[in-house]
Amino acid sequence: MDNGIVKVTLSTPKGLLTGIQYNGIENLLAYNKESNRGLDGTSFRVIKEDENQIELSFTKTWNSSLSGSQIPLNIDKRFIMLHGQPGFYSYAILERLEGWPDLNLDQGRISFKLQQKLFDYMAISDERQRVMPTERDRVTGKVLDYREAVLLTNPANPKLKGEVDDKYQYSSNNKDNRVHGWICSDPATGFWVITPSDEFRVGGLLKQELTSHVGPNQLSEDYPHADRRGVVSGRLLIRDKYINKELKAASSAYVGLAAPGDAGSWQTENKDYQFWTQANADGYFLIKGVRAGNYNLYAWVPGILGDYKYDTYVDVTPGHEIKLGTRVYDPPRIGPTLWEIGIPDRTAAEFYVPDPKPTLTNRLYVNHKEKYRQYGLWKRYTDLYPDQDLVYTVGVSKYQTDWFFAHVTRNIGNKTYESTTWKILFDIQNVKRARTYTLRLALASANAAELQVRINNPHGVRPHFTTGLIGRDNAIARHGIHGFYWFYSVGVPGFRLRNGRNTIYLRQSRGSNPFRGIMYDYIRLEGPPNTN
Repeated sequence: MDNGIVKVTLSTPKGLLTGIQYNGIENLLAYNKESNRGLDGTSFRVIKEDENQIELSFTKTWNSSLSGSQIPLNIDKRFIMLHGQPGFYSYAILERLEGWPDLNLDQGRISFKLQQKLFDYMAISDERQRVMPTERDRVTGKVLDYREAVLLTNPANPKLKGEVDDKYQYSSNNKDNRVHGWICSDPATGFWVITPSDEFRVGGLLKQELTSHVGPNQLSEDYPHADRRGVVSGRLLIRDKYINKELKAASSAYVGLAAPGDAGSWQTENKDYQFWTQANADGYFLIKGVRAGNYNLYAWVPGILGDYKYDTYVDVTPGHEIKLGTRVYDPPRIGPTLWEIGIPDRTAAEFYVPDPKPTLTNRLYVNHKEKYRQYGLWKRYTDLYPDQDLVYTVGVSKYQTDWFFAHVTRNIGNKTYESTTWKILFDIQNVKRARTYTLRLALASANAAELQVRINNPHGVRPHFTTGLIGRDNAIARHGIHGFYWFYSVGVPGFRLRNGRNTIYLRQSRGSNPFRGIMYDYIRLEGPPNTN
């Protein structure tokens, strides 16, 4: 495909991208063996070709005779080039028909490997961009706790010596992943991956994905155009009498449409499309470009606990707007707040994030708002608490400086890791022994962990509450500040509390591994409901 600006070469019938010629550079891509390029097509056809556009299709069709030898999917890879545009478009249609074998599709992505001798500067956002090491720098470096993390010991660029390189340090939330790429200084050339829509991404707008590491367009009829999509609008208010007697606007709420399910189910939904937007300061939202279909409306509000779901199905039809009017969210609440730790924003970013060890630093994240992306921060817990675990005193301690961002295991030497127990100390006067108090626990992440809660008795054989074994998001090792959101409400009988000083023990009971742990989002203790 050649429009006079850029030339893209693909193999037939496999549909493998073998060359991109642009700006006087014969091929932007590094050489890669065709046997290592992912999904191959077995047939090729031209979908459209005129003076304005060309679209190519590379397909592979599955049937039962291929069972056990090929993935049971019909695959259609598309490549599009437009007149006058310095780039190209690509998308894929993956189809599994009813009755075909089950399959697990862990990942599906398009990736490009550029010539390292040309492209050495990477940009993910205005605040996250830098000169990068080479692949050979990584090969000659020292592998750290896992193979993706490498200490650069003898890089070609001496300024990078002593830094850590790890692809997970450059991940982004889906909602923030719009454009990323690499820059060549001579000749001045940028290679950018642009994502105009999140509708195909699974797990919702907060799922963390990899990015770069070591005008309107017209797509084919298989991609529904704007006039074949719908619009959903409305306003979301919050009703919490313990915060405000009047209804309050759900300012900056994240509002989305996803497959019908329970509140928060969009986090695990992975077979259908999702469409999200952010409400304005008055709670008004507008979701545009929605594929026709049946959805539930979901939302969560920064600063407000829990998940919202509109119970009525939203049936989107092509070319129409659905006006939902004013919806009201009643967040989890039984009684008044006695104390709270953190901010209910689904992240652990407000808590104490330590500096990395000087020998394990990535300079990009020095004095950076995403400081948590430094390597090895989980190890700092043992440095700060070598013998005794974290103790937080309500009314004295500050969560910004006294609450470690991740509840991890302690390294006691010889690659042995033990469980840890954090304490929350608080005072209550005039305990209502016949009433029930409520402990709210919102977790921003969990990985192969179990959170046990004990009240005023750390040695009880059975905890007052346990989450059981939860979590597989590995945000601790992969430099995230959140993963899958978990929420629990724990009833606390008044007779378990004392007048005066009380202690809640939070034990992460699963040891044996440095990456087993929890990130808290927010903790709140509520008193019994007011009778008035």
